[in-house]
Amino acid sequence: MKITLRQMEIFLNVVRSGHLTNVAKEMKLSQSAISMSIKELENILGRPVFDRINKKLILNELGRAFHKEIDSLYKKLSDIEYEFKNSLNKGMIRVGASTTIVDYLMPPIICSYMDNYSDVKISLKEGNSAEIVNLIKEGKIDIGFIEGIVTDHEVISEKVGVDELVVVTADESMCLEPCYIDSLADKRWVLREEGSGTREVFLDYIKEKMGALDIFLELGHTESIKSILNNHSCFTCISKIAVQGEIDKGTLHQVKLKNFECKRDFLMVYHRDKYHSGLFEKFSYFSKKMMSQMLSSR
Repeated sequence: MKITLRQMEIFLNVVRSGHLTNVAKEMKLSQSAISMSIKELENILGRPVFDRINKKLILNELGRAFHKEIDSLYKKLSDIEYEFKNSLNKGMIRVGASTTIVDYLMPPIICSYMDNYSDVKISLKEGNSAEIVNLIKEGKIDIGFIEGIVTDHEVISEKVGVDELVVVTADESMCLEPCYIDSLADKRWVLREEGSGTREVFLDYIKEKMGALDIFLELGHTESIKSILNNHSCFTCISKIAVQGEIDKGTLHQVKLKNFECKRDFLMVYHRDKYHSGLFEKFSYFSKKMMSQMLSSR
């Protein structure tokens, strides 16, 4: 095999960027070195893989086919190289989690794992479910924990537990008598931003039960939504684990809804081409087991 991993890396970076100067800067190489690598790759393949259009490199038919073949292969080889530099109980694992899970489930899991395996470092990134899936696809994290549904064929999902969504407000007078969800259609709502698993599951659940909601505000964090609820007469649908404390204290109130049972799965996700090292397997098993126990106890 004449094609090197370095040539694959440069090729994939050029595909992503389209400009040799940007790739050279990112990889701390000269532009001529990047250009030479691409030319050597094309010589090996016997044909050009890029069209040169308006000073930008655009994949041609051969290039698109070549990219499809090596993209997942390069990610897998990079994973293997990275993982074999780390022993089973030593190294770093890159974790991503959606906002609800980061705030209310991941801290005790990570702390418990690092107490047991002190030589393992954990990098944690937060984002909504869509953002975590994208980080998985880009190879920027090893494993993710999200809620909702994953339809991307590049991402494997495993169910780790079930979460209940509830409708809450600070207006106690709205929670005295049971009602149907459609009776709240004309009320003001604050929801998570687009891409949030919480928002996606809730809106999908109610789409056949009521018309459009009056969503007057969209926020990227659960705690911000709870703050708005305490200062405005409005409603939200949110994970029960996120508001159980406020419900117990009486600062927020769960609306008594008839025929409303909105639940969603918590998922562990990873790339279909992810190399399953011992470190990956151990952390994923530990996290799944502990998260499942935490959700069951609630």
